Amino acid sequence: MSNKINNVACIGCGTIGAGWVTRFLVNQIKVKIYDPTPYAETRLEIVIKNTKRAYKNFFPNKTINFKNFEYFNEISPAIENADLIIESVPERLDIKQKIFENIEEFCSKQTIIASSTSGIKPTDLQNEMKNPERLMVTHPFNPVYLIPLVEVVGGNKTEYKFIKKIIDFFNSINMKPIHLKKEIEAFVADRLLEAIWRESLWLIKDGICTTSELDDIVRYGFGLRYAQMGVFQTYRTAAGEGGMRKFLEHFGPCLTWPWTKLMDVPEFNDELIDLITNQSDQQANGLSVTKLEQIRDKNLVEIQKALEKNNYGAGRLIKKARVKKSP
Repeated sequence: MSNKINNVACIGCGTIGAGWVTRFLVNQIKVKIYDPTPYAETRLEIVIKNTKRAYKNFFPNKTINFKNFEYFNEISPAIENADLIIESVPERLDIKQKIFENIEEFCSKQTIIASSTSGIKPTDLQNEMKNPERLMVTHPFNPVYLIPLVEVVGGNKTEYKFIKKIIDFFNSINMKPIHLKKEIEAFVADRLLEAIWRESLWLIKDGICTTSELDDIVRYGFGLRYAQMGVFQTYRTAAGEGGMRKFLEHFGPCLTWPWTKLMDVPEFNDELIDLITNQSDQQANGLSVTKLEQIRDKNLVEIQKALEKNNYGAGRLIKKARVKKSP
């Protein structure tokens, strides 16, 4: 098996699939795309425009060929000679397993098949496959072309050589792969997000704050710390020179206090849906989703450029990409 990934195919061209496509394009990798949806109805054109805008700020002097892809309405020509196939179809086990069945008809046994699922365990995805040893989860984060993290998760039948190969590949395109050694539903990042989401639902339902106020608490407060230090390193610095041990000794007992409703979920009824939807609509202040995406991307660029100046966190990957020699 060659250690080099040269030929990449993306199956599904919604928001995540299109994000994968442009992540590869900015790294000079040609992509073949399969999606039965007519090209004009996919998200790809919008995501390409968003990526162009973002990378013009990252690398103003870099020439990127955003036409370096082929689009197919049939699966066989899209995956021909592929070294890596990334699946980003709807989040249903039966749909994904059917796609894998179709893929295995036309690709080599050495082709890595990676799913963008945000929650389905790879062992479940593998159940109907002829060659399950090369399937794994590679869970990215929207927008894929700007956020470097990707969770890599193997199933019971996944062979490590395939995991190692894809981790090396992601490192080569300036992403941050994290290999989770044990599989669990929703992996790590989405479980953390789900914990915040559930508590947020209660805080809105109980009238403690509005959606706008809650988001401000995150983006003006601990979100800025998490962006460059994460959870544990943030807490490690909270107790001064005593470090993590001192923090745990001081705040550990708080875990028994009734600060969270995490293990209890509010009834997801029409009243709650209306409450959150109305507040969120008001918060958007008439801005479209596309405009909000543009604002989001601009901010992500500037945050990472700022981190780059200090050679810290995600900024290290931008610094690495900037000084990386062209092939």
